[in-house]
Amino acid sequence: MSLRVSDLRVHYRTLRGDVKALDGVSFAMDDGEILGLAGESGCGKTTLGKSLIRMDGRMRHIGGSVELDGRELPIGDDRAMNGFRFHEISLIPQYSMSAMNPTRRIGKMINELLRSRGVTLDREELERRIAQVGLPVEVLGRYPIELSGGQKQRVVMVISTLLDPALLIADEITSALDVSTQKAVAKALLDFRDRGYVKSMIFITHDLALTAHIADTIMVMYAGKLAEKAPTEELIKAPKHPYTKLLINSLPEIGVRFEERKLEGIPGSPPSLLRPPQGCRFRDRCPLASEQCVEEPPATEVEPNHYVACWKAA
Repeated sequence: MSLRVSDLRVHYRTLRGDVKALDGVSFAMDDGEILGLAGESGCGKTTLGKSLIRMDGRMRHIGGSVELDGRELPIGDDRAMNGFRFHEISLIPQYSMSAMNPTRRIGKMINELLRSRGVTLDREELERRIAQVGLPVEVLGRYPIELSGGQKQRVVMVISTLLDPALLIADEITSALDVSTQKAVAKALLDFRDRGYVKSMIFITHDLALTAHIADTIMVMYAGKLAEKAPTEELIKAPKHPYTKLLINSLPEIGVRFEERKLEGIPGSPPSLLRPPQGCRFRDRCPLASEQCVEEPPATEVEPNHYVACWKAA
């Protein structure tokens, strides 16, 4: 098993109290698997990704554990995590196009970064990987400002995978790109996995359509909890959780005339995670809610590798 997350709880400290951004999330990934992590803004996707590599000063590890290839990660200890970052687990951050030092040429910046990690730059390997993402080797002699948004994104992807991490976390890396560039970035991610540069990958996004083209498995989160997790094709074609069904039905389809099938959003808003409601967190918006939903539903395996946290899942 590549990654195992058990009852992970991470809160944000605020002046109004703790925001329960992750409140008992459990899941597992196999070697070679790409997991798409989807859901509305504020559901805990980015917090989950950040908590696996580096928590910021507002984040607190309240409970739960994370194991990578059989070893428990000390996610609550920033200094202890230094030995794992980039070598074992790496991150392509949200807004990564702004992550590069604007005062350094790209090749020099990468060399300095690797030296800080105790690694000597293999120039030939770096040039090979730059070429594999469709960039000319000359970009290594340029400053970040000389590159387009899509080129910057691909450079950051190369940097994040140079040390061949076991797990790569890609956080909303296509959200600021045009459709053709999104396709190129998605293809590069698949190539990284297929060439063995990374073992497994978590692809965090709000774009279910794009996720379906990349991920082997999709996990849908809602209000800090797992709602549904299943193989991609099964989740897209036969979702079990009411939230997943509404999420998929709110997406437009190519070739469908919407005077025949009206697109509908999901009524209401997600609950506040300062004081989350008792029981199922989706119940105030759910068309199937009943008295039983006052009790929190466990994530149950309803079919092989298909987990749903809903009393009404069939």
